Amino acid sequence: QVQLVESGGGLVQAGGSLRLSCAASGSIFSINAMGWYRQAPGKQRELVATITSGGSTNYADSVKGRFTISRDNAKNTVYLQMNSLKPEDTAVYYCNAKVTAFIVYWGQGTQVTVSS
Repeated sequence: QVQLVESGGGLVQAGGSLRLSCAASGSIFSINAMGWYRQAPGKQRELVATITSGGSTNYADSVKGRFTISRDNAKNTVYLQMNSLKPEDTAVYYCNAKVTAFIVYWGQGTQVTVSS
């Protein structure tokens, strides 16, 4: 089992920045990749960014150049630095830990609201 706890969401004006954190605990040795997803009201959950255990990253086109995913292995924490935020970035952001294609863990989500 893996437990994920997100923090860092909040309300920010357009153009501002936020940093989300996701602390993992439990069977962290089994995690192959971690990532951030988001879900806006009335929309499906979508990938924002992922990072593998080897440090390879992947981003949604909509956030490339604005968001940066990183990890601190000593703290078992993954971060999402979000800059130049736009109102369309408003969503609940979820942390994700992938053990296999069929074993995936989710955090409880943290709200990010960007005002125009």
